[in-house]
Amino acid sequence: MKKTICSTPLKHIPFVLPALCILLTILTACKGQKTAADNAPAIDSSRICQVRFCADSAFRFVEEQCSFGPRVPNSQAAARCADYIERKFTAYGMKVTNQRTTITAWDGQKLQCRNIIAAYKPEQAERVILCAHYDSRPWADNDPDETKRRQPVMAANDGASGVAVMLEVARLIREVNPKVGVDFICFDLEDYGAPDWAPAEVQQAGDTWCLGSQYWSANPHVEGYTARYGILLDMVGGRGATFAHEGFSLRYAQSIVVRLWEAATLAGAATYFPNTPGGYITDDHVPMNEVAMIPTVDVVPYIEEGDSNFGPTWHTTQDTPENIDPEVLRAVGQTLLQMLSEEE
Repeated sequence: MKKTICSTPLKHIPFVLPALCILLTILTACKGQKTAADNAPAIDSSRICQVRFCADSAFRFVEEQCSFGPRVPNSQAAARCADYIERKFTAYGMKVTNQRTTITAWDGQKLQCRNIIAAYKPEQAERVILCAHYDSRPWADNDPDETKRRQPVMAANDGASGVAVMLEVARLIREVNPKVGVDFICFDLEDYGAPDWAPAEVQQAGDTWCLGSQYWSANPHVEGYTARYGILLDMVGGRGATFAHEGFSLRYAQSIVVRLWEAATLAGAATYFPNTPGGYITDDHVPMNEVAMIPTVDVVPYIEEGDSNFGPTWHTTQDTPENIDPEVLRAVGQTLLQMLSEEE
């Protein structure tokens, strides 16, 4: 994905803000918020969602997706995994819509795109969106072993983790019983962006990523579709992950960022959701914000240590279930349940 603030077309690498910009971001993002240092009032226990997210169940959903193999575009593994996702949502009582199209990628490949939309309370006019991508990157182009960089990524974290959290939320949603409709959107073709060996002009184009969400944002599955807000989950199971305030989320959906981070505190997940600034990440939420005009927050890791701000398995052959932390899945999932429980 191309960073909007910076011209380097590297997918998912956060833009490191200058010191002044960091200060301005903190002042803007934290306006009206309290931290422990501000002597924040005690948590109102009556607001805490009593439905408990099951991390073991979510972890099984990660394993089941990975059991198909890398879900790269146009593969049988991708098709079988999409069928699996559809069956799961249907079993949980959702109305499932498959949005299919063919998209020409940066390398001229004709890619079959299948966005999967599962609707809870489809009759409700007031709606919110939970979304993630389910495809795998075809190339492990960040692998420390250069001989493996043309191999596909298993994508346990960068893909399967977000879908797994959504499936577990869908399994529990009738217990939470939010007063709004919820659409669970599984985007295809997020991770087919141009690798380092693509021509420079292709990399500079910046729109080679997020093909499924670009299509849905311009062509929603329901004519005139709108939603109160969206929450995008990307890489929400990696060991050591914490989720800072992503830049585009603050730009387009600051009030939702504030609400979601407050929900994390109520869910007992504040250590995973620090009130700190992260980077600007061009992800599926950008076309949702800029094209579909739905304020959408990106829950995406920001890890300051190491070679990648997304953790050591990002775009490597080590992105496997063995490197998923169920406690991170729990923190994100419980936060979502808390957020949904407070919808009026």
